Amino acid sequence: MLNFPFSETTPFGNLDTEPRIKMDVAETDQGYTVKAEIPGAKKEDIKITVEGNRITIAAETKRETEEKEGETVVRRERYIGHQSRSFALAHEIDDAKAVAKYEDGVLELSLPKKAGDGGSKVLEIG
Repeated sequence: MLNFPFSETTPFGNLDTEPRIKMDVAETDQGYTVKAEIPGAKKEDIKITVEGNRITIAAETKRETEEKEGETVVRRERYIGHQSRSFALAHEIDDAKAVAKYEDGVLELSLPKKAGDGGSKVLEIG
């Protein structure tokens, strides 16, 4: 059995579907680095919440595709939706030192470990 440094929960239990927000989580003695793919989202439409050892990433995405032949629309695809991902890490996070960056569809979180209990904080993306 593999032992991962975080656990993930969904309201529907363990689903076999692939998550929309794909992530990589790395751990060092000092903290965690999370890289999450959120294509199509704008920086201002992403919300990150740090609550103890629980991290929640939520994003509103809009995507439109249209193909035309002459003046007639042959195909139009639109997607507007809300995506979120919540997971717990093995250690509490020092939310005062946590940093978030978003560039080219990839959100990067730097989450330093904290000793003791903490509150919660919404991270601003720099």
